Amino acid sequence: MKIARKTLVLAAGLFLTISAFGYFFWYKPTFNKPSKYYAFTYTLNEAEDKKETLLRLNKKSTQARDYINEHGFDGEHCFLVDMRIPSGKNRFFVYNLDKDSVEIAGLVTHGSGLINSDTPVFSNTPNSYCTSLGKYKIGKSYNGKFGLAYKLYGLDKTNSKAFDRFVVLHAHACVPNDEVAPLPICESWGCPTVSPAFLTRLQSYLDETTKPVMLWIYY
Repeated sequence: MKIARKTLVLAAGLFLTISAFGYFFWYKPTFNKPSKYYAFTYTLNEAEDKKETLLRLNKKSTQARDYINEHGFDGEHCFLVDMRIPSGKNRFFVYNLDKDSVEIAGLVTHGSGLINSDTPVFSNTPNSYCTSLGKYKIGKSYNGKFGLAYKLYGLDKTNSKAFDRFVVLHAHACVPNDEVAPLPICESWGCPTVSPAFLTRLQSYLDETTKPVMLWIYY
């Protein structure tokens, strides 16, 4: 009986020892693991790029707010497209002017030009197949060659021929839903083209307002 009791005590001690090791070497690191928010870091170059992107966003949103208030556009949201960001990264931003923040972001094409290039070339010339920089008024929706699309009216000298060039906001299956950088995405003939899923999200903004939404493509 004493031997059995001693064996039981030894077994219990061994179990507690294993449990202790299990706690410190398995559970405890899991509990102490920092949240993803604090664990997420940028390399030096990525941090600098992000800083520059945010500075440009802040500058454009301030300018957009002044233009919107003066010309009767929707005062809650505008669409900002930063063509300095590579096409494989999110560069189409839905900006909340009231909260001064980005609500959603997605991928968007740039024009191929006459010679396909990962680096966008900008032009207002018909048949150039280039993106035109500048502010746009987003017009009514229609069903075109690529399904749901929105007419675009250029508001600056740099994009004044957008409507005549049939430059519209539309979707295409070649545009991914998620970032693919460092790989580029497909190119368009000058239209800001997004993924079908992202266009559906943009549609919810465009359909909820009685005033036109401004799109600003900049570099």
